[in-house]
Amino acid sequence: MNREKLYNIFEGEGGQALQYGRIMSVLIVVSLLPLCLKEPPSWLLVIEWACVAIFIVDYLARWVTADFKLQRGALSFLIYPFTLMAIIDLVSILPAFIALNPAFRTLRILRLLRVLRAFKLVRYSKGANAIIHAFVKQKSALSVVVVLALGYVLLSALIIFNVEPDTFPSFFEAVYWAVVSLTTVGYGDLYPSTEIGRFVAMVSAFVGIAIVALPAGIITAGLLEEISD
Repeated sequence: MNREKLYNIFEGEGGQALQYGRIMSVLIVVSLLPLCLKEPPSWLLVIEWACVAIFIVDYLARWVTADFKLQRGALSFLIYPFTLMAIIDLVSILPAFIALNPAFRTLRILRLLRVLRAFKLVRYSKGANAIIHAFVKQKSALSVVVVLALGYVLLSALIIFNVEPDTFPSFFEAVYWAVVSLTTVGYGDLYPSTEIGRFVAMVSAFVGIAIVALPAGIITAGLLEEISD
């Protein structure tokens, strides 16, 4: 099979590409099953290793056909390993080999890195791709919202930290409270106890609702634009 046909299987629009995407999606889900158990059985680990072997072949095949995707000639082969999806592919593969060393097998970070395999599903999901494109198109507006949210968090944390130093002994705890307030989660583990502190919390809550609503409207507008194209 020549490289162009191989590339069309990965990135094409035909039935082969669709079938390949479905198979890879199933394999990605299956490879995550051992993470659902503290002590997965040996047969499940064998299946995971089989999936990892296929992921390696997929990664290498995409690398050798990178020039068709990136359209940068020979430079494409140098650029591809540093693209987002290539990094996710590599990071989802490496933990399986690192875990072979008994000294690293119990590290929880390895389980976290293996969870990144779920992000590989983005490549095979049209809906996920539409959302990503919407984010990219609306990145300017979303950047403004992110800056606004960060400013809100830091300002609220600074005010509450100085208003209630006994309730919030560190600035980090004040930032944590501000983030929880911004997202309207409200765990209740940290809360102001004085009148002025509660007034700050009320103002913060109203501002937080407005800031949280902004990204939803921006992303919705981006999705509608993406669907209409």
